[in-house]
Amino acid sequence: MSILKNLNTICRMIKIEHSIFALPFAYMGAFLAADGWPGLYNLVVLTIAMVSVRSFAMAFNRYADLDIDRENPRTQKRELVTGELSTGFTLVFIVAMAVVFIVACAMMNPLCFMLSPVALGLSAFYSFCKRFTYWCHFVLGMVLGLAPVAGWLCVDPQVTLPAALLFCGVTMWVAGFDLLYACQDADFDRERGLHSIPSQLGVAAALGISTLSHVLTAVLFLLAGWAAGLGAIYVTVAAIVGVILTAEHLLVKEDDMSRVNVAFFTMNGVISVVLFFGTLLDLSLLGH
Repeated sequence: MSILKNLNTICRMIKIEHSIFALPFAYMGAFLAADGWPGLYNLVVLTIAMVSVRSFAMAFNRYADLDIDRENPRTQKRELVTGELSTGFTLVFIVAMAVVFIVACAMMNPLCFMLSPVALGLSAFYSFCKRFTYWCHFVLGMVLGLAPVAGWLCVDPQVTLPAALLFCGVTMWVAGFDLLYACQDADFDRERGLHSIPSQLGVAAALGISTLSHVLTAVLFLLAGWAAGLGAIYVTVAAIVGVILTAEHLLVKEDDMSRVNVAFFTMNGVISVVLFFGTLLDLSLLGH
């Protein structure tokens, strides 16, 4: 029972439900690479790989940031800080998720297997970036940007222009909303000597860079659709995504961070799902 309780606690800690951020982009990559249905086997192993690597990354981040989380008033109720979850169990979970991810990649194809340590390394590396560079938001973006590439490589083990454009688009998208989220900790990060754009350049500059990142996101998503040969439906959905991103920035103000969670979690979860279903609809109507 205690193992089940720990698993339940760690799933709560890593917010397993937020896998929705990256999974739709991984599926997009798979469907685009297959030019239609990628096969049940590919979707199953891809899902296992995506959930396990995200769980690895989140648990590793919580473990690596334990000393920081103890000092930050916003994070002092996290499970590792309160002792509800032990560091020993968390380490076992981290190793287990890494193994599951590598096995899942091996079940895809040799290229995915060879690249699996790179994905794990980048996922772990992000946790230390805030200690020495304020470009940490874009490193996080790159971690999630691997999702559509992973989906593509699972089906077609070669790097293509649509996959590369989706990687860049997701990188900008994640960096943009992470900048919004990081604004909450600008004062703490500055006092603690941590590096983030809000703490180094100010909240106003961070909001501006976030807006620019999301403008680039919309452009890159449109270019990815063009490179993949998608049509008017995808273009329309990508335009809707641009509207959602605009609304996201209207929610967060320099002097009002109260609606950051709505912008960060709710609206961004909608974006990935909407874009994925737009891709599916376009592929089906084009007769792929």
